[in-house]
Amino acid sequence: MGKVHQRRIINETKNKLADKISKAANVLLPENSGYIIAEPGEKTTKISQTQLSNSVDVTSAKKHFDLKLDFGPYDIDYSLNGRQLLIGGRKGHVAAMDWITKHLMCEINVMEEVYDVKWLHNENLFSVAQKKWVYIYDNQGVEVHCLKNLNNVLHQEFLPYHFLLSTASEEGFLSWLDVSMGKLITQFNAKMGRLSLMTQNPNNALICLGHTKGVVSMWSPNLREPVAKILCHGNMITSLAINSNGMYMATSGMDRSIKIWDMRRLKGPLQDYKVRTSPRSMVFSQTGCLAVAINNVVDVYEECCTKTIQHAYLRHNIARTINNLAFCPFEDVLGAGHDSGFSSLLIPGSGEPNFDALERNPFQTKKQRKEAEVKMLLEKIPAEMITLESTVDEVDINTFKTKLTARNSLQTVKPLKINIKVRNKIKKKTLANPSKIKEKILEEKTKEFVRALNARSKDEIDDGKSTRFGVLDRFQNKRNKKK
Repeated sequence: MGKVHQRRIINETKNKLADKISKAANVLLPENSGYIIAEPGEKTTKISQTQLSNSVDVTSAKKHFDLKLDFGPYDIDYSLNGRQLLIGGRKGHVAAMDWITKHLMCEINVMEEVYDVKWLHNENLFSVAQKKWVYIYDNQGVEVHCLKNLNNVLHQEFLPYHFLLSTASEEGFLSWLDVSMGKLITQFNAKMGRLSLMTQNPNNALICLGHTKGVVSMWSPNLREPVAKILCHGNMITSLAINSNGMYMATSGMDRSIKIWDMRRLKGPLQDYKVRTSPRSMVFSQTGCLAVAINNVVDVYEECCTKTIQHAYLRHNIARTINNLAFCPFEDVLGAGHDSGFSSLLIPGSGEPNFDALERNPFQTKKQRKEAEVKMLLEKIPAEMITLESTVDEVDINTFKTKLTARNSLQTVKPLKINIKVRNKIKKKTLANPSKIKEKILEEKTKEFVRALNARSKDEIDDGKSTRFGVLDRFQNKRNKKK
């Protein structure tokens, strides 16, 4: 009875611990994390950033700030873990910083025009598309590489799982560069004119381009033609965005409309919205919020892909014209680069609250960063696997069945296992080695087995019982084969 009672106590303790862990997990996984709930008769668009910063804690309030700079308009980019910020001014100003602690990592002036900036696989390297070529710098502002094969680049996209830097140039050239080896995978002319809009599909790593004829084309480095085309608008596309899971795409045109498309079936539009004027930039957050920049106004829409909405979720006015937008990963923060600098805006509910530390860790140490870099290199996906339908997590059943059938059809014959025992006691007069004796006996037994097998197969052929030839038929004499 004592052992049974003890087991019962252990099981009860385990159940209580499991309940406690599940409750803690439910607290960390709320269904609606951090959205603003307005009172009856109140609109959330009337809430200003000053009111939001006064209503939240001190740590979150510090995430709302403005940088007044004189070398705009500015392009911005957040690192993959959301900790570092990279800004690049059109007049040559480039700076990298830890935007949470406000620690400036580097600040340089390249003395020529800057069209786009992009972080690479971690915060140690970033690329800058300058007036003529693309340059790669480290986090201290030291020039590491000058990529002269990539000239007159207007936009850049980095594919983290493939270690590819994709660029679109003013002459209409598309390029894919493997940054882990420094090798240019492919480069060709898309024959679509000036490539002014560019983004990537995180689901299948395809590059999506927006054109002046209202067409969105999708490109892979394995083909010199677009893998798919969608006619989205009847006129020029002004902005383009794809959500984090690659299910929906948002496009805007000169007709002052925003359309939502289904990327899984390449059909739509699912939703069609009319705005005041054509947007200049759009971006999706991790939770599906869509931020739209219209002149100097930022409108944020909540769940605009799955259902039709009537008004915006939040709205903020900036003194100057907005150049581009970017949501910070794992934070309720929206970054806006404009003519007079940079603005960090609080958008409650836009960031993913639960991050996987083995995938993207905002609080990683130097040792963890090195280990994560090695892991990313080991799990690197080759560029040949970039297709319209992602096959990275699937099994090629047809090829597997073919290999399995071919393996089962092979006629293999294993020789009998021969156990030989050699006495360890050796007389003084004999000089033979026991291992050599064992090898000779094993060789003789194997020859006898092969001769018996050949004789049996010959008898079967003569009797007409079997017309198949075994693998060991090559040991037969040529005379026997002629007969």
